[in-house]
Amino acid sequence: MFKKIVETTEFIHNTIPFQPEIGVILGTGLGGLVKEIDIKYELEYSKIPNFPVSTVESHSGKLIFGVLGGKNVIAMQGRFHYYEGYDMKQVTFPVRVMKMLGIKSLFVSNASGGVNPDYKVGEIMIINDHINLFPEHPLRGKNLDELGPRFPDMSEVYDQKLIDLALKIADEKNIDISVGVYAGLTGPTLETPAEYKYMRVIGADTVGMSTVPEVIVARHMDIPVFAVSIITDLGVPGKIKKVSVQDVIEVANKQEPYMTKIMKELISRI
Repeated sequence: MFKKIVETTEFIHNTIPFQPEIGVILGTGLGGLVKEIDIKYELEYSKIPNFPVSTVESHSGKLIFGVLGGKNVIAMQGRFHYYEGYDMKQVTFPVRVMKMLGIKSLFVSNASGGVNPDYKVGEIMIINDHINLFPEHPLRGKNLDELGPRFPDMSEVYDQKLIDLALKIADEKNIDISVGVYAGLTGPTLETPAEYKYMRVIGADTVGMSTVPEVIVARHMDIPVFAVSIITDLGVPGKIKKVSVQDVIEVANKQEPYMTKIMKELISRI
């Protein structure tokens, strides 16, 4: 896999004359942040050697290179999911490449289902911890010593300084925001009422089908991480409704401008 990472990194280096400082992964319905980027280059996933191709209709499939908040960023407009049939090494491959390209921080967004009874649809939640419930671990197998240690510490997965700064920015801009724990599941089915209840019992505030694998790999490579989730539906007893992907996208699109304000300002201040 390391040879593939190097091959892909060299291809991007030779194709795109751009040095990114920040990596960004955009979730379902949250691609609007791209509109704030002063785009210099774009590269379709299908043209990148060893890159998977997103099969989810709501996800675009290209790398965006440009300037956001005065920083050079590389943004994944469309991520990869375990439920698409990829293994965890494929799901997290782009994060490995972004590290080799030179990113110093990783910013991640997602849409998720809230299980905290205090949450409402449209809630913006900064992730301060996660629960990994995926059946395959992205670091399973031979460790790549060139990238990180065999047993990486996970006592502070999400960077507390970035969280504190984001909370300050949200306060300045009068944006309501929460902080909580994200549980990562396989999908693609949404959770049953009993599963939602279980998530809450074990300590989650919200649940989704992404983020955790990418974040684990980022921390393996010692990349500071900031992640934010938009609550697009509720898995709270008495508030559970049938939800379609379109419903999720509509809520995410509505709240995305507020998330974008926080992310853009946060990137500009680090």
